Amino acid sequence: MRYLKRMTSGIWGNKCPGDLAVTLDYYSKTTRLVMGALLGSVAVILQSVGIFTGLGYILSMLTTGPIVLACLLSTRIGVMTYFVTIFLLTTVQPSELLVFPFTTGLLGLSIGFGLKYLKRHIFINLFASVCLSMGICILLYGIGFPILGPSVSSEFNIFIFLATFTFSIVYSRIWMRVSILAINVIHKAIIRGTPIKK
Repeated sequence: MRYLKRMTSGIWGNKCPGDLAVTLDYYSKTTRLVMGALLGSVAVILQSVGIFTGLGYILSMLTTGPIVLACLLSTRIGVMTYFVTIFLLTTVQPSELLVFPFTTGLLGLSIGFGLKYLKRHIFINLFASVCLSMGICILLYGIGFPILGPSVSSEFNIFIFLATFTFSIVYSRIWMRVSILAINVIHKAIIRGTPIKK
């Protein structure tokens, strides 16, 4: 538990109600590296179950979470976890290789970076939704991958683009809230489990 003694999240800033100050960078470098590798493994498992319908789709959406946490450990660990997950997917589940880098993984990186550097809700949400929209558009219009289903044409459509961006705003907002809640829960659990010095 010695690495957990100085974990701070400081979710809500004191200067402005809309400010965020999220950090998990009080771990040692070795601990962060190990945790990044573990989070990458969790992301691979969650993304891999996306091949199954129903519950598999829901679980695959949770892949964003480990990437967000890795980014909050440090920017370098977040990027490393992102690429480690891509590398592992090439051997474990190649069918998900296009989906992760441009959707769940990209969203995790953008929310993690936003929580760490942008601080304000509106900027984090806007940045994450733009990144997710760009990822979906690259898959759909650039690569021709039917990420939105076989019924959606790969030819550019302004209405599909606007619908995608609207969805991205809502989805990014939900994930930002979930991430903040998760960090609060982790923070309280660590504080509760840390022995009090006498």
